[in-house]
Amino acid sequence: MADLNLPVLDLSRLDEGPEAAALFRDDLRAATHNVGFFYLTGTGVTPELSARLHQAALDFFALSEEEKLSIENVKSPHFRGYTRVGGERTQGKVDWREQIDIGPEREAIEGGPAFNRLIGPNLWPAAQPELREVVAQWHAHLSGVARKLLRAWALSLGADESYFESNFGEPSTLIKIVRYPGTDEPEPQQGVGAHRDSGVLTLLWVEPGKGGLQVERDGEWVDAPPVDGAFVVNIGELLEYATGGYLKATNHRVISPTAPDERISVPFFFNPALDAKLPLIELPAELAAEARGVTDDPTNPIHSLYGENALKSRLRAHPDVAAIHHSDLVGADQPR
Repeated sequence: MADLNLPVLDLSRLDEGPEAAALFRDDLRAATHNVGFFYLTGTGVTPELSARLHQAALDFFALSEEEKLSIENVKSPHFRGYTRVGGERTQGKVDWREQIDIGPEREAIEGGPAFNRLIGPNLWPAAQPELREVVAQWHAHLSGVARKLLRAWALSLGADESYFESNFGEPSTLIKIVRYPGTDEPEPQQGVGAHRDSGVLTLLWVEPGKGGLQVERDGEWVDAPPVDGAFVVNIGELLEYATGGYLKATNHRVISPTAPDERISVPFFFNPALDAKLPLIELPAELAAEARGVTDDPTNPIHSLYGENALKSRLRAHPDVAAIHHSDLVGADQPR
């Protein structure tokens, strides 16, 4: 497994007795302190459910342009729905991918903090009613995986097992179903540009056999090829913040496939309620001594309140939605 460039952890070890669970927590802490990324097996996600999600993704992107654009995200002030190829940006540069964004199904909220604008209903394609059902099953299972991971993380950092659950509130989740179309360009193209996730935890499902994900390690970009039956897991800026930089939110990017190939991936983001602020974890002395401090990037400030981080990310990634629905927020600490 050494050629995979990332550690491989088996979540099922948490259920194999105290010794195996303690070793898993040690490996989890080391992977996210040193790398910020790892492969996760033993999640209990069945091949059948993964295949259903994959087929639903293929079916969605096979819809006519008219059907997909009927739920285009420019129609949603909550940044939900379909983004056409080239409709998203990272570091100000166009990402070569199309996607549908799906968050918690809630009623819109009027007033309050600006990040309340992220709360609202999803946009679902009328031509594909089954998409909603498989996404609901995916969300339920991966939420359970995320909670199990976070309990293990808390213990590995010397905190109470319930640290995250007691401070999360109602989680803010986001599922992106993404298609990276192939390009004919001779040089590698930006599927999605280099970035660090804005929240706590990401579980990424990648179409079997399809590469393209790269992770920054020691200043170099290394490939993270898919592993059958495994998710790619990474932490976001809030977990780096909560640990004073002991845990590492790592830059990553996706290189577009070469035509006629394409690539489907489905990241699942598990984050606190928008109005939740994670208190700093009081690390044991031996861990605190290895904390590197939170990354200081004036162009990308890390906010302790998750809603501020999330809104920052959405406004920067989708300037068209921001201009249509949130012109009063454009330009206020939000360039990306």
